[in-house]
Amino acid sequence: MQVIRHLEACDRRFRSPVATLGNFDGVHRGHQEILSRVVRQARESGRDAVLITFFPHPTSVLAPSRAPAALGSLRERLERFREVGVDVVVLLRFTRAFAALDADVFIERYLVRRLEVAKVVIGHSVNFGRARGGNAHTLTEAGARLGFAVEVVGPVKVDGIAVSSTAVRERLAAGEVVVASRLLGRPYAVEGRVVRGDQRGQGLGFPTANVRPRTAVLVPDGVYAVRLRWNGERRDGVANVGRNPTFGQGRARTLEAHLFEFAGELYGRALRVEFVDRLRGEKKFASPQELVEQIRDDVARAREVLKT
Repeated sequence: MQVIRHLEACDRRFRSPVATLGNFDGVHRGHQEILSRVVRQARESGRDAVLITFFPHPTSVLAPSRAPAALGSLRERLERFREVGVDVVVLLRFTRAFAALDADVFIERYLVRRLEVAKVVIGHSVNFGRARGGNAHTLTEAGARLGFAVEVVGPVKVDGIAVSSTAVRERLAAGEVVVASRLLGRPYAVEGRVVRGDQRGQGLGFPTANVRPRTAVLVPDGVYAVRLRWNGERRDGVANVGRNPTFGQGRARTLEAHLFEFAGELYGRALRVEFVDRLRGEKKFASPQELVEQIRDDVARAREVLKT
């Protein structure tokens, strides 16, 4: 998969591609439906499958105080695009100057003149261009005028819920990890590097990997059944998200994971933590021994959850 960060300076010639555009935050099941159609139709017609996306998120530029927390990093998004078979990702740097482009100018400059698209597949709620003036309707009209086809997808529903990045974030914020994972089509996950903590878990008999996440952890404080992956390895485990109130107030929020049947060294490694289910909220215990007894129960419950 080729990633083009400076489209104007790229000398690649496109073969009347099948394209899509959007933010694709989380690459959830609605996004996956769009991408599968783009890739399938590109393969059937011998064309490139091209994805146009924006970085950073437009709201973080235009209204930073209202910007949604990302469901994953740009690196994770690119990996998802690669997995589904996208040939080319065009990363358009989103700035205030870029936001001022009229939708029609965007269509003619990028879709028609630069990419020479044969077809564009988009989600039903797509918006682009100045003041979000571009949408599925305006793109369909432009396609009829400028000579490219447009296919509109959605809404995609899972268990009666219309899938969107906002819906995923709402479920995660409520601790509904299982529902959020259904909307995503995979477990909600956070990636980060293992750093040295205070090693309190070791002293309690449950050593933990202290993960410094690349993106915000969007689930509420509590204890979770998790799966952990790194370099082709996989372990089940239990993770705590929170501030460890048993050992004092005002502590920074951390993500700590105890891996089952593992005694190796993880410091410095990049780890992926997949949240499978929420076991309980975080609470303050009267003593370390009371906490140890609760951890034993958490581990037993996590093992049962992860069996299924």
